[in-house]
Amino acid sequence: MKNSIKILLLACFFATVGCKQSSETPTETTESTPTQNVGQEGVKDETSNPNIVQVASESKDHTTLVAAVKAAELVTSLSNAGPFTVFAPTNAAFDKLPAGTVEGLLKPEKKTDLQNILGYHTYVGVLKPEYMQDGQEFDMVYGGKVKITKQGEKTFVNGSEIVASIETSNGIIHVIGDVLLPK
Repeated sequence: MKNSIKILLLACFFATVGCKQSSETPTETTESTPTQNVGQEGVKDETSNPNIVQVASESKDHTTLVAAVKAAELVTSLSNAGPFTVFAPTNAAFDKLPAGTVEGLLKPEKKTDLQNILGYHTYVGVLKPEYMQDGQEFDMVYGGKVKITKQGEKTFVNGSEIVASIETSNGIIHVIGDVLLPK
């Protein structure tokens, strides 16, 4: 019983000391830190798997795609939970387009067109290659459908071969060698 009383008194002492208010007056700073409206793309997490945008940003073969995603202001959308499937054209795929096409699409006044093109490369849900069947069609974020074809072990989307597939925390990226155009 004496030990219980001692413990109780000790707890009361720490509670009193811990709750004691400071007699110091807080100082005001004249500098204000700007608050940023940071979405999911701003989360820094060293332990989780990276999302679609983070994976693409680390790829030297997808710098044009990442620039397009930024110009279209889709970083936050493609960083969110998803799940998404992104058919990701390489830099070489963008190079196949007529001269000036990419540069023109990156202009602010073409943002809607760029969003539509990138939306045609994005599917809401995860399309793993092993589950894709020859002749399947999928509705993309921006209207239009893509068609899957199989030739042996190879899988194609609108005739462009999927050369690699990378799972991410919010979906999957399929690397392709062409920019997809609605049919």
